[in-house]
Amino acid sequence: MTRIAVYPGSFDPPTNGHTDLVRRSLALADRVVVAVARNSTKEPLFSVSERLDMLRQAVGEDPRITYESFEGLLVDFCRGHGASLIVRGLRAVSDFEYEFQMAMMNRHLLPGLETVFLVPPEDATYLSSSLVREVARHGGDVSALVHPVVLAALKRRFAPR
Repeated sequence: MTRIAVYPGSFDPPTNGHTDLVRRSLALADRVVVAVARNSTKEPLFSVSERLDMLRQAVGEDPRITYESFEGLLVDFCRGHGASLIVRGLRAVSDFEYEFQMAMMNRHLLPGLETVFLVPPEDATYLSSSLVREVARHGGDVSALVHPVVLAALKRRFAPR
């Protein structure tokens, strides 16, 4: 039986912390679906297709990893893919309360769906997409925090006009 994990997020933009978790998720599952959330209430910096493309390039080709977008309930997406695991990253204790509530609700909505929390590498514990966006917006150096493809996209997006 194939164990399928879903790693959901906005990935706006993908960071080295995200790509690390995608790769490490393969130790827990036979197949990982990286699921980019479409959120109509937020104004993203990058389109869903841009985020999917950056993730593909940053993680690299691996037949065990697929990239898709989703809207609506994560449990419906997981059910549709036969996933038994959700992978989430925990950077700090402050992330835990929200993530714990989401994990419990997801399990309530889809019994048997487990959430696995992975801790990022030490050099990515403070890293978030919103922090990377803000630093890049003001011309700060984020080259050590994102893949070169993402860095180039950020530079194009924030280039003086």
